[in-house]
Amino acid sequence: MNDLYVLLGGNLGNREENLANAISMLREKVGTIEDLSFTYETAAWGKTDQPDFLNQAVKIKPYKTEPINILTDILQIELDLGRQRIEHWGARVIDIDILLLGDEIVNSQRLTIPHPQLQHRKFALIPLNDIASDVVHPVLKKTISELLVLCIDSLEVRRKE
Repeated sequence: MNDLYVLLGGNLGNREENLANAISMLREKVGTIEDLSFTYETAAWGKTDQPDFLNQAVKIKPYKTEPINILTDILQIELDLGRQRIEHWGARVIDIDILLLGDEIVNSQRLTIPHPQLQHRKFALIPLNDIASDVVHPVLKKTISELLVLCIDSLEVRRKE
């Protein structure tokens, strides 16, 4: 079974509690939690006139094998936690992005794995590097730590203490 790596993020409500609730629901519906990154705070990316985000990467051993079924469960968790998809890159209670699923490559209308913007986003690479530094991106053929070194994103990512 492939390891699933997701990025949690949110900038509305009690951000720490929202991440904790997402982790609990991932454990219940998606798979066994195998590792967690540190939590990081970043300014919003893409649409910057909103509160700062908290982000955390999670390594999961998924219960299901089909990527689309995993996505369906993740989208339901977002809904259950109050996610409303109103504005692209807008403020949100919780966001759960699939970053990697082992060495799988998926290109469908509903899902792209690996996440197509992963290599361009320090707010995703830095937490992922905590728990998957030696994992190789199946398309780019570089480790997460190599992608982080090459990333030119200037967004400040601060580790929460």
